Amino acid sequence: MNPTIFYCYDAYCGWCYGFSPIIKKLAENYGNQIPFEVLSGGMITPEQPIPISTMAALIDKAYPTVEETTGIKFGADFLWHIKNPELSDWFPNSEMPAIALCIFKELFPDKQVAFASDLQYALNFEGRDLSDKEAYRHLLEKYGIDQEAFYEKLGSDIFKEQAHYEFQLCKQLQVTGFPCVLIQVSETKFHLLSRGFTSYEDLSARLEAVLKELKG
Repeated sequence: MNPTIFYCYDAYCGWCYGFSPIIKKLAENYGNQIPFEVLSGGMITPEQPIPISTMAALIDKAYPTVEETTGIKFGADFLWHIKNPELSDWFPNSEMPAIALCIFKELFPDKQVAFASDLQYALNFEGRDLSDKEAYRHLLEKYGIDQEAFYEKLGSDIFKEQAHYEFQLCKQLQVTGFPCVLIQVSETKFHLLSRGFTSYEDLSARLEAVLKELKG
């Protein structure tokens, strides 16, 4: 089988947001020789809706470290919800952005890394609520996706089941944190390329080592 790179992420993962320019660069440089598959990890899937206030203090403490380590910036519209959680109407849930990604992957399989990055920018910089259907409308315009068809799929059980399958797949791959990058080289063999934030230099060097090994 041909190798495949799996990028396990979650739309609500701040470290994944910081990592997004790096995985985008890797996909731009290697995507023409190795397919990239983005899997949503289901980081926040409460049985009952939970308000942003339950995690705002943790995010408020962590985001400066993400900015300092990765060079990414969180937007004022996102941070308003973190600084004013008692006024926010956000109830974070990984399900809807995971469903949106599944729909997009069916339409543009070669652009899924870019779309995952766009979802994170929409949340973490533009302050769009990814649990609100309206949060996706600007991306439909960007990619020329039929709005009526997209929203019909967003409410369908088929793509919801696909999203939950990805959550389970990440667990089967023993992914315990995000971001995580793996390369599958055979039916049963995977190499771990990165767990947590990793520089582009380290990530590409590890990938090159695996590719060299495969060539023998």
